[in-house]
Amino acid sequence: MTARILAASAPGEIRIAVTDAAGLRDYALWRPGWPDGVGDLHRGRAGARLTAMGGTFIDLADGASGFLPDSAAPGPLAEGDPVLVRIVRAPQDGKGARLTATGLVLPEGQSPSGPPALLARGPTPLDALAAAWPHAPIVIDDAALAARLPAGLRGRVQRERHAFDAETEAACAALAEPSVTLPGGLRATITPTPALVAIDMDGGAASSDRRAKQTAQFAANRDALPALLHQIRLRNLSGAIVIDVAGLAIRKRPALRETIEAALAQDPLRPRFLGFSALGLAEIMRPRIRPPLHALLSEAPGQMLRMLDEWARQVTGQPGRAPALRVGTDLARALGHDPGAIADTAQLSGHQPAWRLDPSLSPLSWTLDHV
Repeated sequence: MTARILAASAPGEIRIAVTDAAGLRDYALWRPGWPDGVGDLHRGRAGARLTAMGGTFIDLADGASGFLPDSAAPGPLAEGDPVLVRIVRAPQDGKGARLTATGLVLPEGQSPSGPPALLARGPTPLDALAAAWPHAPIVIDDAALAARLPAGLRGRVQRERHAFDAETEAACAALAEPSVTLPGGLRATITPTPALVAIDMDGGAASSDRRAKQTAQFAANRDALPALLHQIRLRNLSGAIVIDVAGLAIRKRPALRETIEAALAQDPLRPRFLGFSALGLAEIMRPRIRPPLHALLSEAPGQMLRMLDEWARQVTGQPGRAPALRVGTDLARALGHDPGAIADTAQLSGHQPAWRLDPSLSPLSWTLDHV
């Protein structure tokens, strides 16, 4: 089975899975109403320079800002200078976008001077996966999606009633769970924190193994680690990642280096394995570019889109007027920001969603209003 790029449409969101005979190979979310900015080209304006941080804050369009390291700047910048920049890392974890100004060309017809402005959008997550898998057909389940694709991709498009089959749905849904089942009966628990992602491996794979305990534990971890490291890619976990392998004595853990490095070599972001700490934790540094999946799902835009999807599933095919939504403050703000998601919901469900703010609800809560 050759690889296929499956694009499943939902209100305000396209879930993109790359699959082949081995199963789920890549995964991403594309939210047209909430672009992450990666690859966007801006005419910016230099703000304050922070010598201690080795860079300059740059004002971008729509009141946004980013950080331009001195190593990626075109030269010394005075406050107020215009500068052409591209976003190379999306804002995440409370930090602004990371920028570069090297190797950029001003688009034809654009002026190098003027207020901050967005000059060109970067590739969408679907564009990026299509480039990474250049021979894979793109399977869509919504004809309207084809119109959003660059002309160069439309020849690869195939239309099916459902882009995801049941197996793909289950594999993608599992990516939202903090616990991962691994080969050999091991499990891993993934805990993102502001500083790093902590992963604990555990399980009884070696408990029934009749070999010596450490031999069995080494084999169990060796066999499970490639699947765990693939989960890091699918969930787009990034930054500092530490893994506590299951049961193996600290002095034995360096023997897993070859297994870890071979698995990381399959990741297009080329994470670095930094070795094992004094506590025996495997340390990995994976570049931060797009936001991780857990952030996309848990923050207000993700919760709002999930609400609209659940509402659409409940009311599709129902006669008469659909119940309205009562929403908390954060969901209300997200709804106001994304009219495209509301239009998608109406198209998919056959009902125009109505909503009102209910300050008595928690910010990310919602309920149906049958009145």
